[in-house]
Amino acid sequence: MDPLSAISEELAEIDGQIADVFRALSNGFQKLEKIKDSNRQSRQLEDLTDKMRDCKRLIKEFDKEVKNMERRIDPDSSRMLSEKKQSMIKELNSYVALKKQYATNLENKKADLFDAPANEYAEQNVLLASGMTNQQLIDNGHQMMDETDQAIDRAQKVVHETINVGTETAATLKAQTEQMSRIVNELDSIHFSIKKATKLVKEIGRQVATDRCIMGLLFLVVIGVIATIIVKLVHPNNKNIRDIPGLAPPVMNRKLLWSPY
Repeated sequence: MDPLSAISEELAEIDGQIADVFRALSNGFQKLEKIKDSNRQSRQLEDLTDKMRDCKRLIKEFDKEVKNMERRIDPDSSRMLSEKKQSMIKELNSYVALKKQYATNLENKKADLFDAPANEYAEQNVLLASGMTNQQLIDNGHQMMDETDQAIDRAQKVVHETINVGTETAATLKAQTEQMSRIVNELDSIHFSIKKATKLVKEIGRQVATDRCIMGLLFLVVIGVIATIIVKLVHPNNKNIRDIPGLAPPVMNRKLLWSPY
């Protein structure tokens, strides 16, 4: 079992997240060594810098949790947690130093790319200008101006294309936003309809249950009346059976009275 898990599940979870970030940093720097393009290297360094910020935040959370548990753990566990935190900080600092080294190398490479050609072109232009006549210098100046105009035209074309792409993207996003709004409205309507239908079904269920109860009571009353009538007909002289309202009592046997002369 992980010693950190025995102390605190939250500490173990933070430690696992930090280990994942360190693993990602190691793989990221290995990948950075294989990248030759300066722009891709810059983007890779930015991603690694974000991961370092996340790692620093997690280490702070780890330290905060350790401080909250200082009074509840034994000295050996406290010493182990302190050594663990120092090891995390040391490993993070090593990646920070490595990142600074790559950033410095990248800046130097960019400086070499921009400065060296400029110096070479300047020296070449000085040598060429010293051997040209005035007309050649004028013609060369016009040629350079034409090339500059062409470069400006290409840049303007790229800008216009970028604006058009941005406009199309904005229109697409607007259409998608309106579509999402319609979908949300439809979902709200469906939800309202479902609630209304559920309420109606409950009301119908209650009404059906009430009707069944009434029918049951009526059935029992009818059965009782029929049973009473049957008993009354079978035992007409039984005084314990009350007469049913609306039903005439049974006719008594009549005897003819006569007197002999």
